[in-house]
Amino acid sequence: MGIVNVTPDSFSDGGKFFSPAKAVAQALNLAAQGAEILDIGGESTRPGAEPVDEAEELRRVIPVIKKLATELKIPLSIDTMKPAVAHTALDAGASIVNDVAANRKDGTMWKVVAEFRAGYVCMHAQAGPRMMQKNPAYKNVVSEVSGFFRERLEKLNAYGVSSDQVMFDPGIGFDKTLEHNLQLLANLRRFTKLKRPLLLGVSRKSFIGKLLGTTLNERLPASLACATLAIADGVQIIRAHNVAETIQAVRLAEALLARNRN
Repeated sequence: MGIVNVTPDSFSDGGKFFSPAKAVAQALNLAAQGAEILDIGGESTRPGAEPVDEAEELRRVIPVIKKLATELKIPLSIDTMKPAVAHTALDAGASIVNDVAANRKDGTMWKVVAEFRAGYVCMHAQAGPRMMQKNPAYKNVVSEVSGFFRERLEKLNAYGVSSDQVMFDPGIGFDKTLEHNLQLLANLRRFTKLKRPLLLGVSRKSFIGKLLGTTLNERLPASLACATLAIADGVQIIRAHNVAETIQAVRLAEALLARNRN
């Protein structure tokens, strides 16, 4: 899953692809590199990010999705917390909603997903971006994230979203300390028991810098290490900025795993 941030303030590449034309060009570039899904977002979810109003988010992402829907055959994902933005994006050609606010109490987003029979990425987080990382606390982070997924799946089913539409994302870096992130990454196989695809987003994230002392632009090797280990543990979707490099790492891991099974 290639990342396309149509934002001025995303933690990694905010501003680089802020205009629709630049965002479309970047998306086409990632697709040419081999991205199998494109995730388009118009609101930063970095810790402390300020919210974007609905009209502005629509202005940013809808022209990009409409253009890509005519140019590409691969699935387009809308990375949004707003049901109205999700609805408009799905109507414009997206087929997946990537919801970092899946801990929501209101079911409007899930009704939209059910209406369109869209894919749904259910990501774990305790709070929204403005409060994220303020005081993350767990008794057992792996068990609590697993429990969250089970409880969300029941709610999604109740709103008409079938289990086969759902993917789970443990939300690395979202309301987690360095230790929480490492525990989740070391126990990804636990989540495969839920029989739903797993998505992992670790690309360039700050926990890598905290562990290794690397700057944002020095985190590719560690991001690739996480991706290959995740594939070995049953993760099916890797969300990445560096698509070509990630594909090389993942394909090699898959080839070795296939021979190991034989």
